[in-house]
Amino acid sequence: MALEIAEKIGGEIVNADSMQVYADVPTLTARPTAEEMRGIPHCLYGFLPPDASFSAVKWVQAAKAELERIWQSGKTPIVVGGTGLYFQTLTDGISPVPETKPEIRAKIRGEIEKIGFEAFAADFREKDPTFTFTDPQRIVRAAEVLEQTGESITVWQKKPCQKQVDARFWSIFLNPDRAALYNRCNERFLRMMNGAAVEEVEALLAKHPPRDSLIMKAIGVAEIAAMLSDEISKAQAVEHAQQMTRNYAKRQITWFSRRFHADFVAINPKTDDILTNVLHFLG
Repeated sequence: MALEIAEKIGGEIVNADSMQVYADVPTLTARPTAEEMRGIPHCLYGFLPPDASFSAVKWVQAAKAELERIWQSGKTPIVVGGTGLYFQTLTDGISPVPETKPEIRAKIRGEIEKIGFEAFAADFREKDPTFTFTDPQRIVRAAEVLEQTGESITVWQKKPCQKQVDARFWSIFLNPDRAALYNRCNERFLRMMNGAAVEEVEALLAKHPPRDSLIMKAIGVAEIAAMLSDEISKAQAVEHAQQMTRNYAKRQITWFSRRFHADFVAINPKTDDILTNVLHFLG
């Protein structure tokens, strides 16, 4: 859909997917291929190594530079992806939570490796009972902020949001039929497994990225890694990854339905109303 709009209005596509920013496992993260890009300029895809730390703040800073470049060239940026926090940061701003210093990140990572994540998480909850999330990545981030600033991340998150980009956006939320969506999730992962996904995970693991690297959390990495070490069969890897994909799609729908300020909700991305509204918004 983004490609069709870009072709009609002279647009460039800006990635807003937290996994597709990494250079590794392009098949597993469904990064568009050169053929799929159809000659339309794409940016912020596949530019990070697997051990790179990336956040919504870093993304919006990178996106701001690309948006300004595209505007200056006389074209229209089309921001595409499924990472809700990226969109929220772009349109609404973000709380001024400080970026973690490398030495703090290394210290926290060392503690986790020493005592294990479960013990680390339990210890952190005693230090900061105001933080109620259970997601490991969020716990690590909150622990880093507490260690670096002496204040809970919940304190920082209550501070006024700061916008990085001064612009108006027209937002489209694609919300297809749930049964059809789940079938597409299942079929997509099968295509990945029959494509280059396994070889990509092998190459990724050979680089020995830190276990808490964001790219290691891409759906399918853990399953394929377990298959390669003969812990599970290929069929089990496929079944589990398909289930994880469907679960993730469901969470995305819930998040975008509740927190995304959509100007247009589309069940069918082929509807002509989308382009009509885009052209009207652009004047």
